[in-house]
Amino acid sequence: MTDNSLLILDDDAPLRNRLRRAMEAREFEVMDAGTVSEGVDIVRKTPPAYAVLDMKLEDGTGLSLVSELRSKRPDCRIVMLTGFGNIATAVAAVKAGALDYLPKPADPDSLASALRHTGDGMPPPPQDPMSADRVRWEHIQRVYEQCGRNVSETARRLRMHRRTLQRILSKHAPRA
Repeated sequence: MTDNSLLILDDDAPLRNRLRRAMEAREFEVMDAGTVSEGVDIVRKTPPAYAVLDMKLEDGTGLSLVSELRSKRPDCRIVMLTGFGNIATAVAAVKAGALDYLPKPADPDSLASALRHTGDGMPPPPQDPMSADRVRWEHIQRVYEQCGRNVSETARRLRMHRRTLQRILSKHAPRA
């Protein structure tokens, strides 16, 4: 029998619950955790065959769980999720032992495909990736939240005029 046990580690409870239901519908047996310490407890008791780990959590980073997973279950297939994507963290995730590194919000089909991909190299690109406008908007929103919703500080960090940023923030998110 195939082991379809999956650990989802994310501190965003609504996202974690949606992802749990979506992955259960794709025949994974899901365990979930909202903190790194909860994730470590699960891995030590029942190491999963698959893991989806959020990069940044309130009590640490999902990267810290990768070595624990590798020591308990070397064949575990790990995908990192992040709302804070950049090249340095993607490289760190892959060097630590993750198979792939996906931006939030992750499409469950892309996630399942990345987890189950067995060929050499990276999994195939998603069928319906986010548009460049949507990626830009998500990045601006993330920096805005990180700056405590301070428009002036966000504009300074993004190197854009404050009024331009205000116009962008006042609009709805672009589609896909």
